Amino acid sequence: MALDSITLYHLIKELHPLLVGTRIDKIQQPEKEEIHILLRRSGRNLRLLLNAGSTSARIHLSEQPKKNPASPPMFCMILRKHLENGKIINIEQVGLERIVTLTIQNYNERGDLQNYILHLEIMGKHSNLILVDPETNTILDGIRRYSHLISRHREVLPGRPYISPPSQNKTEPLNDEGKFMRRILESALDKRVNGALVELLNGISPELAKELVIRAGLNLNTVLDSCGEIDLSRLYQAYSLFLVAKETTVLSSGLYYQPGLKTGLPIAFTFIPYEQYSALNRKPVASLNETVNLFYEQKTNYHQNEARKGSLHKVVQNHYGHLSKKYGIYVDTIAKAKKGLVYQKLGELLTANLYKLSPGLTEITVDDYTDPEYKPLTIPMDPNLSGIDNAQRYYKIYNKAKSTIKKTEPFQQAALAEMNYLQSLILSIDQAADDIEFNEIYQELVDQNYISGKQGKRGNQNPEKKPGQKKEPVQHSRPHRYLSSTGKTIIVGRNNKQNDRMTWREAKPADLWLHVKNIPGSHVIVPLAEDEEFPDDHTLLEAAALAVYYSQARGSSHVPVDYTHVLQIKKPRGAKPGMVVYEQNWSLLITPQQDTIEQLLATEETE
Repeated sequence: MALDSITLYHLIKELHPLLVGTRIDKIQQPEKEEIHILLRRSGRNLRLLLNAGSTSARIHLSEQPKKNPASPPMFCMILRKHLENGKIINIEQVGLERIVTLTIQNYNERGDLQNYILHLEIMGKHSNLILVDPETNTILDGIRRYSHLISRHREVLPGRPYISPPSQNKTEPLNDEGKFMRRILESALDKRVNGALVELLNGISPELAKELVIRAGLNLNTVLDSCGEIDLSRLYQAYSLFLVAKETTVLSSGLYYQPGLKTGLPIAFTFIPYEQYSALNRKPVASLNETVNLFYEQKTNYHQNEARKGSLHKVVQNHYGHLSKKYGIYVDTIAKAKKGLVYQKLGELLTANLYKLSPGLTEITVDDYTDPEYKPLTIPMDPNLSGIDNAQRYYKIYNKAKSTIKKTEPFQQAALAEMNYLQSLILSIDQAADDIEFNEIYQELVDQNYISGKQGKRGNQNPEKKPGQKKEPVQHSRPHRYLSSTGKTIIVGRNNKQNDRMTWREAKPADLWLHVKNIPGSHVIVPLAEDEEFPDDHTLLEAAALAVYYSQARGSSHVPVDYTHVLQIKKPRGAKPGMVVYEQNWSLLITPQQDTIEQLLATEETE
């Protein structure tokens, strides 16, 4: 979702009293098309974010610092030269265009006080951030430079005159219903109403046009030719609410999320509730600035997490693919070797019938005493060998096959165990949601020698510790904590390292431990009181349902879940993180119900 004109109007109106009068302390450019301006006023520090990216152009206050490059880009240096220590004296929107103008007062190179203009143009792939000297209307620099080879309308280069983006010749907000109707009907009558609104009237985005049509009670496929006077009147009433009466709009901003999904990815944001999003989950937010900030922050975090997941997935899948090939070789080797086990019987039958063997035989038929019906069996022989040598030849083939199986089976079992472990890592990666969790998984991959540890952590990287500086404590992720329908706590691990901490350090020996049987999944702990042996049936079944939900069996039916007390859990020497064994346990067959899972997930403790 883009920041449209009417939303930008309300955002600038909200930011104006916060920004005007602030001093510019520092200017940073952490990303190619993003500027952070650090502001201060009467003991309060603010961070103003200006982004000119093609998909995320925006302006808002932010509290999230970003890592800066070792040397600042040229545009950042130009901004620092002209704007640092200056004062913001105005911020305004150009009409209802998606252009924001910041006026900054500062001393120039001659020591004279003058104004500088910083234009943020929010125009999709043509977005830009341009610093202008208003006295000469000269461009000092732009975050995206281009010449007439790129744009016939204007050049954005130092020293060139600043020319506003080309006008779209749309009509400004109309406060007269008759003029509104006549303007709308100037469009082709076979055109859809929402398309005509976007094409003819300034300040209307496709999203807002859709909202106006819905509020007017029209179908989104309605064309102008099928609209009567009453339809157009209702359309004007909706239009007036957003644009004509914008000064009196009472903001009630919020974010929208897809129901049933816990991705943390917002679908949209609005300054008042939109009817077109009524089927989505809405989260109210105190201010429009915070709404915009949260939308892009959560969107960025989601895509960064997806990128991390992809990177870690690739590492694990590469190792899994290599192991899978080895495992296939071991399986084939054992299968071929097992075919050689039959030669033991052939050697025994030849040994039992030595008196019948004579030199030069190519085969011999004997009674198979291992068969209940004593059926005759023909055994091939080497005519160049004696009878006893032929028997020894078969014994030798059998012993080789037996030895091959004995040597290969441990490798096969080890490969299978490691493949199961890698599957548990894939599950942990899929469930990871923040830097701490990704760092734990990354460190686990380093500890298990799947990744070289020289690269350092992913996510928030700590700089090298200086002499005398205290070592920062290692941050651990917190497990999921839910409440059963009877009020009992159910704790679910997020990854292998956390599973180990939960089971071996945090849980008491008498607590109940659950895990899906022979399937990668999270450890689940139900804390019990001293006088409790088991929790109530509701809690037990709900804990088992969560064990299935946080495993590779999610979505399956009749899933076996083992449960026992923590006292019974053992960790073999040298076992990988999250791997345990147990002998005494009970089992349940669980088919989790979706409504049960949703009710449990809704009880999660957030802090």
